[in-house]
Amino acid sequence: MLSTAREEGGAFGRDRRRQLELIVVIAVQAGLAAGLAALLAARLGPGAHVFAPAAAVGTIATAIGQRVRRTVELLAGVGVGIVVSDVLRYFLGTGVVQTGLVVTVAIAVALLVAGRGGALVGQAGGTAVLIATLAPADQNLEVPRIVDALIGGLSGLLVVAVLLPVNPLRVLDNSARPVISGLTRQLDAIAEAQTRRDAEAAKRALQALRDLGPDVGRLTDALSGAQEVVTIAPARWRRRQHFHRYAGALGHLEQVILYTRSVARSSVSALEHDEPIPPALPAALSRLAAALRELHQACRDEQDFGRTDHLVLESAECLGRAWGQGVRSIGESMINDVRTAGSEVLRAAGHPTAESNDLVRRATTAGEVQTRPPARAQRYLPVSRQGRRARLRPPARRRAPTDHHPR
Repeated sequence: MLSTAREEGGAFGRDRRRQLELIVVIAVQAGLAAGLAALLAARLGPGAHVFAPAAAVGTIATAIGQRVRRTVELLAGVGVGIVVSDVLRYFLGTGVVQTGLVVTVAIAVALLVAGRGGALVGQAGGTAVLIATLAPADQNLEVPRIVDALIGGLSGLLVVAVLLPVNPLRVLDNSARPVISGLTRQLDAIAEAQTRRDAEAAKRALQALRDLGPDVGRLTDALSGAQEVVTIAPARWRRRQHFHRYAGALGHLEQVILYTRSVARSSVSALEHDEPIPPALPAALSRLAAALRELHQACRDEQDFGRTDHLVLESAECLGRAWGQGVRSIGESMINDVRTAGSEVLRAAGHPTAESNDLVRRATTAGEVQTRPPARAQRYLPVSRQGRRARLRPPARRRAPTDHHPR
């Protein structure tokens, strides 16, 4: 208990440290982008040019991985707001009622264009308000607004792509570590619950796996953010191959989590219904957890996945032994889920789908052959076609014996 609390406390401290690092990077990027946008806007001519640094900060503050899209939406929103406000002002004039109508139409058009809320809708509404209220007193607001939006968006992209790009591999690793550590910790917890036949511990592991949802969401955002960085940042292009290898492996984690949750649910049911759980089944879960740790280490250090493959196949052999030792319906379901999760880990290690399934199937069969009892072995003996026909053929009627008397 104490070691678990210490481990969780250390993991929390590391997560907070990584979060603070990301906060510092984004804050510095935002300040640099705002200053650069203000400088460029001031060079273009007199005026407040408030919108340029605001647009730059908005681009930086957007979630990593959405900054290019944010810039495009910002420019499109400004364009929609200007067009709608100018057209309606031309036909309806200016006033309080006209301002409300302009904003209504601008928001409606932006939602039709974007299909959802976001930067495009916000900028369309804000620009429509600005043009409708200030245009009568200050002419020619449209062009400065477009120029400021362009300067701000491009300044933000310049900072994240050239001046201060984040390390995409660090972004990936910071987001992957909580997911992998949480997943492997719960795999070990399920294995221990099965060994001790503790249904409550299995329930706690199931809830902990469900609680990984926010971490998985952050990992998804990190994948798109790192992809954006290695695409637009020249300084990070040399890391593309490493990134794609790492990202390709992490892309399978969500499926492994789903199968592990299914194993946890089945474990609860099996323990509550007092079904047998062979010792080889928790051993398979422990080896699968070790395989995931090796996968993460190999991705980080650009190592070979050989150790990962070996542990997955050991896990599959344990599943075969568990099958041979005898399981019931829920145990069979758990074995199938762990097998599928193992195949997913092999796919994360770079094996094609068909090859992964075949490797796991062969290893499972090898483990089953080692421990299958004679009764189960007889059950799976192939029946020849002639034997099957003989079994299905109705028994022939026997003639009654007759006495033959010589004449």
